[in-house]
Amino acid sequence: MKLEHFALQVPDPAALADWYVKNLGFSIARSGGEPSHARFLLDNSGAIMLEVYRNPLVSVPNYERLETLQLHLAFVSTNPAADRDRLVKAGAKVADDLTSSPTGDQFVMLRDPWSLPLQLVKRAQRMLTVG
Repeated sequence: MKLEHFALQVPDPAALADWYVKNLGFSIARSGGEPSHARFLLDNSGAIMLEVYRNPLVSVPNYERLETLQLHLAFVSTNPAADRDRLVKAGAKVADDLTSSPTGDQFVMLRDPWSLPLQLVKRAQRMLTVG
């Protein structure tokens, strides 16, 4: 089986989707209205999709209280420091600044304007074959 999408309940799906399109290179594959305002966001490789919505039947997780190691969206970055600076100017916040692993991978952990954890990663050895 192939993963089609990963879904997240968020406080403002339309605004979050617009920010992800403008700042993270997503496009909107499908958009819905009331009651959930769901947005299916397609990454720039066309291989990974994220759904964001606000279903009134359940609460929105408190992403600010969630540890970044419990849940995060990881993005390939060729320059994590430059991408960190660009995203901070767009409203993200630094959670953990630039670090390197013993294998040479580089990481920056941010929180988007809605506190959802985002990781920027530059791998010493590429892991994905797409993108």
